[in-house]
Amino acid sequence: MEHPYVPRDLQLPGYVPVSLSQSTILTVYGLSSLLVVSLVWFLSGRSRNISKLDRLLMCWWAFTGLTHIILEGYFAFSPEFYKDKTGFYLAEVWKEYSKGDSRYAGRDSAIVAVEGMTSVLEGPPCLLAV
Repeated sequence: MEHPYVPRDLQLPGYVPVSLSQSTILTVYGLSSLLVVSLVWFLSGRSRNISKLDRLLMCWWAFTGLTHIILEGYFAFSPEFYKDKTGFYLAEVWKEYSKGDSRYAGRDSAIVAVEGMTSVLEGPPCLLAV
């Protein structure tokens, strides 16, 4: 199967095309993000000592921490996501994302290192900030 990435000669043996539409990927991400932010907002509102600004910051830290850990963590620790045949959401996200930056599909070592460090070193402190 020929892949949609540039450069066209990028070797991706076993490549499986994206099975989810871009709108489905964005809808799932948007709704799950809204769920997380709403949950943090609701739970933080139970304490009268927390200002609205602090509650907003808690929502941001929860959102960004989970994004680092889940999305970037999956990428860093799943080197053959482009071979996924099951339609697993996170693999589909990275197949689609790689259309904009093929270094992700090609597993560029700098990209993998940065995403791995971000998921492990930035994600947990973000959640700790909440």
